Amino acid sequence: MIKHIVFWRLNDTAYGNNKQTNADILKEKILAMQPKIDGLIKIEAGFDFSGEKDSCDVVLYSEFTNKDALHRYQIHPDHLEIKKWLAEVR
Repeated sequence: MIKHIVFWRLNDTAYGNNKQTNADILKEKILAMQPKIDGLIKIEAGFDFSGEKDSCDVVLYSEFTNKDALHRYQIHPDHLEIKKWLAEVR
């Protein structure tokens, strides 16, 4: 099993939305990938609630059956679209 964890800090505003709205959108986009990628066992997104200056805003946690499944995820069109969207949000 492969575990893949990513942390993001988001801009205060992007795409006309505030940080929390974009965090919610990001979570929806992340969770929508679950049924689309073979070998993706689990995918979650969580938000920071501490408000600490050094904290990240959103965390992605995912589990894959093996390296090939992680690779399929990394090149999947939905994942690439999220990366493109994030370029404006981070």
